[in-house]
Amino acid sequence: MWIILAILLAYIFGSIPTGLIIGRHFCGIDLREHGSGNFGATNAVRCLGKKLGLTILLLDVLKGLAPVAILPAMFGVTAPSAFQSLLVGAAAIFGHVFSCFVNFRGGKGVATTLGVFIAIAPVETLITVVVGVVIIALTGYVSAASVTGAILLPVLLYYYKQSALVLVMALVISIIVLVRHKGNIERLMAGNEKKFFGCGADLADSEPIPTVGIPSDPTAA
Repeated sequence: MWIILAILLAYIFGSIPTGLIIGRHFCGIDLREHGSGNFGATNAVRCLGKKLGLTILLLDVLKGLAPVAILPAMFGVTAPSAFQSLLVGAAAIFGHVFSCFVNFRGGKGVATTLGVFIAIAPVETLITVVVGVVIIALTGYVSAASVTGAILLPVLLYYYKQSALVLVMALVISIIVLVRHKGNIERLMAGNEKKFFGCGADLADSEPIPTVGIPSDPTAA
């Protein structure tokens, strides 16, 4: 019955609100009250600066990667089945999206999903990441990259002949990610989505952020 404990631990680990914790500890702010109100990496970069924002991104990826890669071994399981790995990974993603520490609110799940699939299907995930980076570089829209990745990853999993189980789970997670990006998709279609950088970016328009013992721009330190 190790899988039940692993799912529970993965959910709790995924639920850790890294953006909120880092924002409060280093800047004395609640990211839910600044910028887009999301405590994922994109809003964190806008409100906290590049260093802290990228730190949150890496930690959110780790929230998906670590449970899948480490938890089975902790319970003495050296070769978990694809189904078991997917259950653990899905629990981590659901924890991030519906955190038990934040009244079952959370992020949009993109970074944590990447972490899960880095452990399960690294080649397909790497291709998805590269495509996402290119989209961000060309358009400045992180949301466009996230939505494209949610669609592209299941296609790549099918192309590279991953098991039907992995494909179905990827489709379910992709639907969740797309639903979480409903507002972004509507703004993209309407042409008023804010860019991460470049013309139309809102980095310079972010409201002043109170700090605790550090400069208002953490990257200046």
